[in-house]
Formats: sequence, C-alpha cells, structure tokens
Amino acid sequence: MSQKPTIVVAMSGGVDSSVVAALLAEQGYPLIGVMMHLWSEAGKECENKCCTPQAIEESRKVADQLGFPFHVMDAAETFRGRIVQYFLDSYAAGKTPNPCVNCNKEIKWGLLLNKAKQLGGQFLATGHYVRREETPDGKVIIKRAVDASKDQSYVMSMLTQDRLKHTLFPLGSYLKTEVREMARLYNLPMAEKKDSQDLCFVSDDNYRDFLERNAPEILVPGPILDQVGNRLGEHQGLAQYTIGQRKGIGLAAPRPLYVLEKQVSSNSLIVGPVEALHQKSIIAQGVNWVSGEIPSQPVRADVKIRYKADFRTATITPLDGDRVQIDFDKPVRDASPGQFAVFYDGEVALGGGEIV
Repeated sequence: MSQKPTIVVAMSGGVDSSVVAALLAEQGYPLIGVMMHLWSEAGKECENKCCTPQAIEESRKVADQLGFPFHVMDAAETFRGRIVQYFLDSYAAGKTPNPCVNCNKEIKWGLLLNKAKQLGGQFLATGHYVRREETPDGKVIIKRAVDASKDQSYVMSMLTQDRLKHTLFPLGSYLKTEVREMARLYNLPMAEKKDSQDLCFVSDDNYRDFLERNAPEILVPGPILDQVGNRLGEHQGLAQYTIGQRKGIGLAAPRPLYVLEKQVSSNSLIVGPVEALHQKSIIAQGVNWVSGEIPSQPVRADVKIRYKADFRTATITPLDGDRVQIDFDKPVRDASPGQFAVFYDGEVALGGGEIV
C-alpha cells in the first residue's frame, strides 16, 4: 500500500479551511498547516479580514486538535508590494482592479505554493469553492462549484496547469450549509463564524477611505464632462467612481447620467446616458488559458465581466501575444478596465484576462 502524499493546508482561521483540514485528516493524509501573515494598515492589525492574532490562534487550535504541525508565514512585505501597490496603482491609472485574482496568482499560488513544496508537501489544499478534475489526457480542469452562491472559479482563472496539478479544492462539491454542519460535527471552534467579505486589507470595507489614507495624491478633483466635452460639474477624484455608476455623481440632469469613462490624462470624468454604456466588443490582456494551450480558432463561451456579473454569450478570438477580443452576442454594460473577463464552456472555466 503506497503512502499517502503530504498535503499543506492553507489556513485562515475560518470555517472553510478548518473543515478542509478536518476532512483530509479524517482521510488519513499527513498534513501541515500554513497561515500567511499579510500586510495590515498600521494600527488596524486586529481589524483585517484575515490573519488577525485571533485568526492565527484559532488556526493553531484546529491544528492541535487534529494533530498536525502549524506554521505562520510572513508574507506582509511581498503582499504590500505586489497586491496593495497594484490596487493603488490601478486606481491611479483609472482602472477598477480585482486584487483577489492577482493575489491568487502572485501570493497563494506563488509564495504559498512554493512554501508548501519547501515543507515537503505534494499538494496545497485550500477552502475555495471550486471543483478540480483531471481529464484522461492528464490535464487539470477547474469547474464551477456545486454551491453557485459561493463559486470562486472566477478568481481561479489565472492558475496554470503546473500550479493546478499541485492543488486540491476539497469543498467544491459541497454546499456552504453542508460545510458548516461538518464543522459542527468535527467540533471546530469556528463553526458559526461569519464569512469574510470584500478586500482582506481594507479593514472598514470602504475602499475610498482606504485610498484617501494610503494614496491621497490620486484623489484630485477635476471636471465632469459630457460626451462632447461640455463641463457639467466637478468630481472628487477619479478613483471615487466606477464605470456604470449612477448614484453619487452629484449632477442634476433631465435624464439619468452614468459614468462612461475615466480619462486619467486630463483628470476628467465622462458621463452620459445609459445606452452609451453598452458595448458589443472588449479587449482583454494578460490572458491565461487554463489548459495551457491558446486556441487556434475563435471559441464560443459564456463570459463574466466581473465576479458578480451574469454570464453573457460571446465569441473569444485570440489576438497577438496574450490578448483576446471578446464579441458579445448582445451588448453588455459596465465593462470596466481593470476587472477580469473570465470565459466558460458550460461549467468549465477556460481562462480569463484583464479588461483593457
């Protein structure tokens, strides 16, 4: 009988990662728990969504209860440089970023996966809600979770074959209600703990206040213009607005006005009617194809243009380098530079890239 591989469990102090550890321990796998200590604003270390002193202590208790070693990995400076700075730089460039996608690529499946291998782990297991399957030809595919309300395949679209072959997602076939019930059955201390939401490093859930504290230089007032250049008012900093926003613009007009564009070069906010938001085609760059193979022909797919968006049918045409053109069957609203377009074939995530 062959020995089971060692699995490193990414711990967060939450119910999901704790249940992952309990499930794998019950199945007899040798486990090592690792929790990353990420960057926090000075004085707000106990308000972060993850890696608080309490979360570290709770993770350590789970590891002790289940009988495996537990490590805390200092990733604060790398996280600050690669993720928080990316977040600030994106807003400075007029984009609306999704740092969670880049965190998965750079931190969880960069630093953490490398740490797992250094500790002797053959696999990294996380509490993400996404299904991982292997095809007969040895490829790894990722599929939407059974629990559609918790599905995280969107933020896994940038993972490569090499990384997926060393990754496990034990919760992808469970409903969240089932995971909480398992936590109660395993007598885990965080069975009733609320799910963390939004950005882990924005302690008060208000990204605008976070920008004001950490990058006030990008919140410079400027003109609000209509589509032909008429000045309608003054904005309070381009980073305060998102494409498609209607409320909070501060303009009185005979018909509703929406944010259409953020022109960084002139520090101008462009607004107009809702029909001007509709787009039939967008370009995405930095595209990752999960299979590792760029299609030789256009691909029909269902596309999400942000994490909470509905699926829209489109044709994906590979362009030069790592770019694609996405032509939608019907126009879409609110396609924002900086967000990610992720494409699916049914339940299978094919890949994705940043909207430009």
